[in-house]
Amino acid sequence: MTTSQARGIKPLALNDASVAEYLQTYPDFFERNGALLAKLRLPHLRDAASTVSLVERQVEVLRERNQSLERKLKELAEVARANDVLADRIHRLSQRLIQGHSLLETINAVETSLREDFDARNSLLLLFLEEARALGADAGRFLRVGSPTDPEVKSFESLLQSGKPRCGQIRDAQRDFLFGKDSVEIGSVALTPLGPKGALGLLAIGASDAERFHPGMSTEFLARIGELVTYALIR
Repeated sequence: MTTSQARGIKPLALNDASVAEYLQTYPDFFERNGALLAKLRLPHLRDAASTVSLVERQVEVLRERNQSLERKLKELAEVARANDVLADRIHRLSQRLIQGHSLLETINAVETSLREDFDARNSLLLLFLEEARALGADAGRFLRVGSPTDPEVKSFESLLQSGKPRCGQIRDAQRDFLFGKDSVEIGSVALTPLGPKGALGLLAIGASDAERFHPGMSTEFLARIGELVTYALIR
């Protein structure tokens, strides 16, 4: 029995938390106790049978942290480059829309930009504008004229009411209405309402890759495209 135990005094309780707190409070502890630092040995992460010094472990932790930061920096750089490419494409779309002086020219500008600038081979512009009906075949397959009361359009009512772009997979009936009966190769779609609560219509872009457009992706650039197209249609 120790003296402290004999006097009824509990020995100082040490645990991981208290040791860690002490070392954080006194970070120069090992500088003042260099001999102890040299004696500490830690199991190696990759080989439990071998050991490394505390300094070696710190170097390894810092190296892993540096690699993690490098990966994050690389990801941020890739996102920045992708955003620059999208911004440039939207700029070209803006230029094309400015040059359109009629409804037909505006519609053709949208189709050309999607096809040439965005490489969107499967796209469609659904408009509720009465004046668009007079264009007929001049606008090609890219233009579809409809009404919010049409049964096929009703299936997009919640999307139109939200006024916000939506990405992902759609029902077969919706896909067939937008892209035709032979559109089974469309795996995912980006839908952008035009005007307040989709009052003007809907812009649809399809992709064969089922993961190209997914619900988790950002729709900021789609919203900008929708705004540009809306302003061009009503000017």
